[in-house]
Amino acid sequence: MLHFHPASRHDGGVHGKPIVVTGGAGFIGSHLTDRLLEAGEQVIVVDDLSTGSRSNLSLAERNPRFSFRACKVSECHDLESLVASAAMVVHLAAVVGVEQVMRSPIRTIETNLGETEAVLAAASHSGTPVLLASTSEVYGKSSQPEFSETDDLLIGPSTLGRWSYACSKLIDEFLAMAYYRERGVPVRIVRFFNTVGPRQTGAYGMVIPRFVDSARAGLPVRVYGDGRQSRCFCHVADSVEAVLRLMNSPEAVGQVVNVGNDQSVEIRELAERVIQVTRSASRVELVAYETVFGPGFEDMRHRKPSLKLLERLTGFRPRRTLDEILKDLTGA
Repeated sequence: MLHFHPASRHDGGVHGKPIVVTGGAGFIGSHLTDRLLEAGEQVIVVDDLSTGSRSNLSLAERNPRFSFRACKVSECHDLESLVASAAMVVHLAAVVGVEQVMRSPIRTIETNLGETEAVLAAASHSGTPVLLASTSEVYGKSSQPEFSETDDLLIGPSTLGRWSYACSKLIDEFLAMAYYRERGVPVRIVRFFNTVGPRQTGAYGMVIPRFVDSARAGLPVRVYGDGRQSRCFCHVADSVEAVLRLMNSPEAVGQVVNVGNDQSVEIRELAERVIQVTRSASRVELVAYETVFGPGFEDMRHRKPSLKLLERLTGFRPRRTLDEILKDLTGA
């Protein structure tokens, strides 16, 4: 079991073993890396910088307990020994963003499956614990008012590329559970729900950064569909705290756990609140899904997590409000 403490004097890390974070130059990964280093851990980030950025690691780069590998996980020449030397692997590396998924479905599927398989196979030789990042997208287009980890999943047809990301991450989950049951790899699976905060980019379709960029530029804030679809947004600091606590929880091994906020907002209202917070003269513009993503695009109307399991396992539930998140993102 891991024990994270406030800043430690041990240059080698609290455990004497590093935490390996794949995709650690990305949005969530870089914040997690900072928190682990603050807790006195040694951290090795593996990232090919396809969507992450070294600038996200500017604070970490100054820490002697940090090191960086610029490569894909599956192409890391000493992956097996690296994983064997680790206290835990936090596997965040994946293709992210609906726009990327629609543009590059082959890369989405191959990356999400191949990198996860490489991590799990390496961990199976040493028994190193793995925390796998999954996504609320796996719940698909179910109309349930709240999603629980044991719910049935409703994925759209394979003829619609929209669902390739959800399916690839769901196979990741099945693969992780197979390694847990058949080969004894201690896995934990986290389903993230719309994590937002500093360092997140709108380049891959992430909604709040995209809205903020448009509002600041005085451009129309484009809302897809009728704007009545709702989402729950969780500050990255809360998501990272939940991950750290799950890393510390022996009961989380073999579990799939939702991580997010359960306060819903309709997307049109979100756009209006961004305009208000940024004191922008922008207006909301409704845009048909087909205009952006092509014919046949499907979206889920609502996506709200049940946080009962997270709270039972860790005693924690995210508490930062949407107003606090928007103020943090805009500097208001």
